[in-house]
Amino acid sequence: MNKRKFIKSLAALGFTAPIFSSETAAHSWESLDFDAADFWERIRAGYKLKPDYINLENGYYCFLPEQTLEKYIKHIRDVNYQASHYMRTVQWENKAKSAAKLAELVGASPEEIVLTRNTTESLDLIISGYPWQTGDEAIASNQDYGSMLSMFDLQAKRSGIKINRIDIPMHPENDAEIVAAYEKVITPRTKLMMIPHIVNITGHILPVKKIVAMAHSHGVEVMVDGAHAVGHYEFSISDLGCDYYGTSLHKWLSVPLGAGMLYVKKDRISKLEPLLAPFDLKLENIGYLNHIGTHPVATDLAVIDAIDFHLNIGGKRKEDRLRYIQRYWSDQVRDLPGIHVNTPKDPFRSCGIANVGVDSMGPADMAKTLIEKYKIFTVAIDGVGVKGCRISPNIYTTEKELDVFVEALKEMSGNS
Repeated sequence: MNKRKFIKSLAALGFTAPIFSSETAAHSWESLDFDAADFWERIRAGYKLKPDYINLENGYYCFLPEQTLEKYIKHIRDVNYQASHYMRTVQWENKAKSAAKLAELVGASPEEIVLTRNTTESLDLIISGYPWQTGDEAIASNQDYGSMLSMFDLQAKRSGIKINRIDIPMHPENDAEIVAAYEKVITPRTKLMMIPHIVNITGHILPVKKIVAMAHSHGVEVMVDGAHAVGHYEFSISDLGCDYYGTSLHKWLSVPLGAGMLYVKKDRISKLEPLLAPFDLKLENIGYLNHIGTHPVATDLAVIDAIDFHLNIGGKRKEDRLRYIQRYWSDQVRDLPGIHVNTPKDPFRSCGIANVGVDSMGPADMAKTLIEKYKIFTVAIDGVGVKGCRISPNIYTTEKELDVFVEALKEMSGNS
């Protein structure tokens, strides 16, 4: 793509002028028509987008739509205005309301949900607080998030446990192949299994319910890394049947940074020890697992606003849109020579996230070329058999933007 052609493509995308005004966005949301042909364009108008590049890296952190951002700023002002009075009166009541709203969204009891700061904190609380005995074993995968694997390694040093790792099949023939990969490493000493709901580097959605049923049949508890699931696609934690679940709300639910969730099945709460001492050691609810002292409570309040934004669009409608835009670009390049898609072909084994590589380029060079030559921002993944860039658009992403990305991939792989 030459410079003139690329500039024209940016102009077509609206990159040469600001695309957002708060007044337009507010009016857009007041008169939102779900059946309108320009529905997703109006959703896009609710985001203030940086015009310097096409953002295909929403998996780390998806910024807030302006509607949520303005409410968040108002919460900050309100808490600041009330100061200690707020903190000593309604802080905990309001946090409980946010947790209850979140519990309803994910299909769990409010008694089983506590707000944390992110997935890493949530799952660290389980790994560190589990009643390990020397010689116990745990199961994880090489494709799991690095910080979680490091926490298991740290716990192995502390408690003398053994961590058995598997490789998740990248392009499985069926669910049974994935279930079998986990089952074959279970031993009589296995106590806990960690599985990703969505593999963070490839977007692969695992058959969690089937894995949980298998593990429970062996007396093994299951902890799910759901960092990328909540706000991404529709599911119910109670239906999954898992024992523990952690997620980050700053990703696909677009809550401000510093918000996560931990779920613990009610009858498992008492067996865990808190990482940090709670204010009251006699507490007998999930709150005693995550006492972090004074913290930015405005973020807790914004959870409800983000959920309202999500529900206004509709969870299933959002899921369908995310899956559509991922398939829009990946189906165009999946069978091209010199390109490899590291995400299962079955459309229901992924949603908004996918991973793609160019055979002639390393992931770092690929990501560098995309941003420097084509003004497309993404992230390189190079490890555990995955070589490519993770591509995570969001609901504001347009087909025109993805056309630019597809054309870039074709040029980089010699298919133009």
